[in-house]
Amino acid sequence: MLHMKKVTTGLIIIFLLVGIIPQQTSAVGVSAQTAILIDQETGRVLFEKNAHQKMRIASITKIMTAILAIESGKLDEMVTVSERAIKAEGSSIYLQKGEKIKLEDLVYGLMLRSGNDAAIAIAEHVGGSLEGFVLMMNQKAEEIGMTNTIFANPHGLDDHENHYSTAYDMAILTKYAMQNETYQKISGTETHKAPNPNEKWDRVWHNKNKLLTTLYEYSTGGKTGYTVRAKRTLVSTASKDGFNSIVVTLNDPDDWKDHMNLHNYAFNNYELVNLKHQGTLDGIDNEFYKKNVFIDRDVLYPLTKEEQEKVRINISLQKPQKDWEDVEKVPNIVGEMSIKVDERQIAEIPIYFDNGKVENPKGSFWNIFKNIFFASIGVYNYG
Repeated sequence: MLHMKKVTTGLIIIFLLVGIIPQQTSAVGVSAQTAILIDQETGRVLFEKNAHQKMRIASITKIMTAILAIESGKLDEMVTVSERAIKAEGSSIYLQKGEKIKLEDLVYGLMLRSGNDAAIAIAEHVGGSLEGFVLMMNQKAEEIGMTNTIFANPHGLDDHENHYSTAYDMAILTKYAMQNETYQKISGTETHKAPNPNEKWDRVWHNKNKLLTTLYEYSTGGKTGYTVRAKRTLVSTASKDGFNSIVVTLNDPDDWKDHMNLHNYAFNNYELVNLKHQGTLDGIDNEFYKKNVFIDRDVLYPLTKEEQEKVRINISLQKPQKDWEDVEKVPNIVGEMSIKVDERQIAEIPIYFDNGKVENPKGSFWNIFKNIFFASIGVYNYG
């Protein structure tokens, strides 16, 4: 590891997350066997109840099926529906054997109406076979850090014993999926029309997610689920004043209410804080680094009022070398910004040197616009 020399700066108070520290509070109660509330931006856990307990998950499985279909780049392709697809049990969009339907329409049918026939048709087209697609599902789960999950099918039916996940893992999956604009759009769609192969009128699918359609003004999407063994499962996303949250409940008889309460808990108790703007770091005393070091992104975190008083940062920079008179010889990363809350280290952010090889996001028009926008919606700025 590079020898680091602490450089005194004028920035001593201002910064980051009380990170991945779960908040267990009597202020929130849920009927679910397991539940979790996280911030969509950072993944910070704001509330959890048995969040790592392995459970059957029913149709929220289809979040993984949807994102794999979207990432395949095949949404405009036509899918030929197989006999295996039309024989799927449970929820259906009533596909017909041999019909040709756009993959994109299948994903809408999957997410809005929870079509198990759509899930199999998607799997066979994207994965080459249902079994091949299940392999893709588990590879993606491993890739994004779902460490307590095994997928055995693309729909969540109780046809395999080894098909399970956790509230935490499903929140991580949803956070990943919500980074995709197409997924956001489909998940947040109330009604979708798709061509009907044998009729003059279109198929019309209405979203089963009542939070989105009638119950909750801040809802941005999600996925419902139910099987006899899993009971009611639900994933929901919500947004208020630029603060985006994700809730997952498994085996929850009162899930609509629980989800609204948990989202409201996040919105009422946390503020989205801009802890540090991307761009050149001010307050650096060392002459070599002064005006020449930067971070490459804004750092946004949800914090309570009390937590904001306890956030501290420390900047460490490598001792300049003699041959650094040629700035092209200065490494891209020359230090780190360490963030603590109550002396507990929360995160480390790389500090870059403006050597011409790394783009420095200096005060652009977009940054100025963002600052005005965040101020207008109540996002606090700390420097």
